[in-house]
Amino acid sequence: MSKQTQGSMLLVGVLSGGIAFVAFLMLMVVGEMAFSPAAFLAALVGLGVAIFLFRAFHSAPDAPKASAPAAQPAAEPAAAAPEPVAAPEPEPAPAPEPVPVPEPVAATHSTEGPARLDGPRDGGADDLKKIKGVGPKLEAMLHRMGFYHYEQVASWTPEEVEWVDENLEGFKGRVSRDDWVSQAATLAAGGETEFSQKVDKGDVY
Repeated sequence: MSKQTQGSMLLVGVLSGGIAFVAFLMLMVVGEMAFSPAAFLAALVGLGVAIFLFRAFHSAPDAPKASAPAAQPAAEPAAAAPEPVAAPEPEPAPAPEPVPVPEPVAATHSTEGPARLDGPRDGGADDLKKIKGVGPKLEAMLHRMGFYHYEQVASWTPEEVEWVDENLEGFKGRVSRDDWVSQAATLAAGGETEFSQKVDKGDVY
């Protein structure tokens, strides 16, 4: 038996004996037990402490095994840089197509009735609703008939007024009754009428 073992056994005996004695006194004084039961229980406590301490002194923890360093993956060779690709030359922009010049709208004449146009002139149609008696529906009908401008209405002869009056479906007689010709003449000259001023203010439509 080595000196280290003898020393540890002596230390275990002293500690366990002391603890057993303290347990005996506690059982006798605090627990008010008889001598024999107290001595027996104290002996058990001392024995249990001795076993625990003896194992604690002689059970050395196993040293942790050093883990082998993980193998480092071999470095892959660097990929060769791609060769620069020449940018394609830009294609020349196509030449702009020439803008067609609109031909002037020709006035058409029929065997009866005033001269009419195939469409409004370049400046666009005049607002025929500024003529008193011409509403949105009647303006659309006049456009279908070929009338777009004040000067057209202002140039109507009495015979042409009679023709238009007869051909306004649902509005017959409106041209002469509201005197469209004189109103259109004022508007064609750049003037205003009392009714056209109301239209400009938004009080009519």
